[in-house]
Amino acid sequence: MNQSTPLRRRHGFRLSVVDAIVLALGGAATLYFRHEGSPLWWIVAMATGHFFLFCNVFLVWRRWELLWAAVFTMNAAIHLAFGADDAGSVLLWQMPMTLFVILRQIRSPWYHGIYAERLNPKLADYLNGNL
Repeated sequence: MNQSTPLRRRHGFRLSVVDAIVLALGGAATLYFRHEGSPLWWIVAMATGHFFLFCNVFLVWRRWELLWAAVFTMNAAIHLAFGADDAGSVLLWQMPMTLFVILRQIRSPWYHGIYAERLNPKLADYLNGNL
């Protein structure tokens, strides 16, 4: 029987090589689409920026990321259907969902993102695998 060593749980800000590549590609795509005059260049920037916030800073659960993505897709689609293709309006309407996802994650006993040692009184339980 093969016994493996359990992974040690960690907390705080994270940045892997893959994350850095995704951020670089997202930034390059944003610059490319903006340079080409696409009025929707901001979609790539928003998705990339939220990827960074959710995956590296606040370590948001996948289900909250997917909920945010669904709301963002509907938000952008509704704006585009009504001819509003500017980033400011979409960002304004998306901000409550972004704050909801981040605050919901921070209030969780499993929160292990940035400042978790200050924000999560049950961090030690999470890190020790007791949750």
